[in-house]
Amino acid sequence: MHTHDTSRWEHKHVFGQDQVKSGERRTLIVVLITLTAMVVEITAGIAFGSMALLADGLHMGSHAMALGVAFGAYVVARRFAGDERFSFGTGKFNALAGFTGALLLAVFAIGVGWESVTRLMRPVDIAYSQAVIVAVIGLVVNVVCAIILMGGGHDHHHDGAHGHGHAHGHEDHNLRAAYLHVLADAVTSVLAIVALLGGMFFGAAWLDAAMGIVGALLIARWSASLMRSSAMVLLDYQAPAAVREQITQALTCDDEKIVDLHVWSVGPGIRAAIVSIVTHHPKPPEVYKRRLPEGLGVVHLTVETHRCEQRIAA
Repeated sequence: MHTHDTSRWEHKHVFGQDQVKSGERRTLIVVLITLTAMVVEITAGIAFGSMALLADGLHMGSHAMALGVAFGAYVVARRFAGDERFSFGTGKFNALAGFTGALLLAVFAIGVGWESVTRLMRPVDIAYSQAVIVAVIGLVVNVVCAIILMGGGHDHHHDGAHGHGHAHGHEDHNLRAAYLHVLADAVTSVLAIVALLGGMFFGAAWLDAAMGIVGALLIARWSASLMRSSAMVLLDYQAPAAVREQITQALTCDDEKIVDLHVWSVGPGIRAAIVSIVTHHPKPPEVYKRRLPEGLGVVHLTVETHRCEQRIAA
C-alpha cells in the first residue's frame, strides 16, 4: 500500500480564532469596572439607606451580566477554535453573542419605555439630589468604559494557505454589542441628568418620564441595527456586491467565466468563498487561489472548474 505526503494540501480551520483579541481584554476590563461600581453603589445604598443608589447598583449588576456574555463569547470561541466539529472555526460565536446582546438591548429598551410611560401617567416623587448623584456616577463609569471599548486598533491574523485575513473592529459584533450596552447606559444617564435638573430647578417633573421614552426609542434603534447585522452573519448572508465583484474580476480572464459564487462571513472580518468556473482550459485550483487579492479577508477558498468545449457567452 502506497502512502502519499498530502500535508501541503491539508490545513486547519482556526483562522486566528485561537488568539486573544484586543476586544476580549477590553471587555474584561469593562466587566471588572462595572462589577466594582455595582458593589460600591449597593454597599453605599445599604449603608446610607438610599434606594436610588441601591436600584442603580442592581442595574449595574444586570449590565455586568450582559457584558459577561460578550466576554464569555471570546473565551469560548478561543477555547474551541481547533474543534473540528465547527466546519469553519468558531468565528460565528462572535455574531451569536452580538445577536444575544442585541436581544438584551431590546429587553432593556422595552423595560425603560414601559417604566417611563407608566411614570408619565402616574408621576412619582423623586429625590432629585440623590438621583442626580447616582446619574453622574453612572455617566462617569460608562464614559470610561466606552473609551476603553473604543480604544485599540485592529486584530490581524494571517493564513498562508488561503490569503490574508483581517479582523476589523467595526466587524466585531460581540465588541459592538458590549459597546452599545455601555453607550445605552451613558445616554440614559445624560438624559436622566437633564430631566432631573429640569425637574429640580423648573418643576418639570414630566421631563424624567419623557427623556426615558426618548432613550428607549434610541436604544431600540441600536438594538435593531445590531440584530440585523449579526443575523446576516448567522444566516450566511452573501458578502457585499463590491467584494464579490473584486473576486470575480481577480479569478477570471480570457475564456473563463464564474457561473456560481458564494462568499460569506465565518468570523469578524474573515470570509469563506466557493467559486465555480467554466473555461476551455481549466487550471489547477492553486492558480486561481494565487490570483485572489489580499485584503478581502477570504481565508478559505474552494474552487471548482468545468471544461467547456463550446463558446462561452460573456
